[in-house]
Amino acid sequence: MKRFKALVTGGTGFIGSHLVESLLNDGLETHIIIRTDSNLDVLDRSNPSLHIHIYDGTTSNIINIFKKNKPDIVFHLASTVISEHTSNDIESIIKSNILLGAQILEAMHVNDIDKLINTSTFWQNYNNDDYNPVCLYAATKEAFENIIRYYVEINSLKVINLKLFDTYGPNDKRGKLFTILRNAVKKNKTLDLSPGEQLIDLVYIDDVINAFRVSAVRLFEKSSKIKLENFVVSSGYPLSLKTIVSKFYKSLDEEVNINWGGKKYKDRQVMTPWNKGKILPNWEPSISLADGIDLVIDNQ
Repeated sequence: MKRFKALVTGGTGFIGSHLVESLLNDGLETHIIIRTDSNLDVLDRSNPSLHIHIYDGTTSNIINIFKKNKPDIVFHLASTVISEHTSNDIESIIKSNILLGAQILEAMHVNDIDKLINTSTFWQNYNNDDYNPVCLYAATKEAFENIIRYYVEINSLKVINLKLFDTYGPNDKRGKLFTILRNAVKKNKTLDLSPGEQLIDLVYIDDVINAFRVSAVRLFEKSSKIKLENFVVSSGYPLSLKTIVSKFYKSLDEEVNINWGGKKYKDRQVMTPWNKGKILPNWEPSISLADGIDLVIDNQ
């Protein structure tokens, strides 16, 4: 991979921490912006190539971080993900998903930094529509993409927007499906799930990180005329929840009682993931669901 200086937001999250680890393993100078309450346990703070900066909520703070460190490329992963918000969540969602992103773009503009990889979500495409947000979180992701378009128009900013589907991997602290399934076995309890007909597009974490790496290479290509490109990071083979649960327990060689229909589908439940996006060129998933499940089980 080309030598470059990277800045990552969301570097303490599940995907972001794996991206930071990947960049550091390549010996790349990597900067992350964190809040004072961020959990740094997922990072190798002894690595001299890792540089940590505190975000105080102000635009001037972000501009100064960029001015002093001049990253060549920005990976923007920071977000607040809430599938069903309450009134008390409004401020945190807007600050994280819109304000921080706008501050990042302004800092890039002021400091002549022209390469950005942004992340979005298939939740922006309920009912397989070109735009129909499942929830407020998805609406803020779309709003930020529109802000990106403004900055693309006023300077030489080059952006790749990666639309992610469901991600998974070992030691995932987000309370995702495989953690729930494993805990049900440990506690020997009946698990209430929805009827299970919804399709889920699962992509293993290593494949997701490779998509970011491929995108970075694409942005650094000398012949590139990129202004704004949108790609999906998809397995291409969504499976029903029932099928995925069956595969997991088969690999685990354990059984648990599932009460299918014990939970209702969520409001605006995505039954079929968006399938109209363009796959990122020079990328394809390399880890099958069966192999990915085995890796999750072996490393839990």
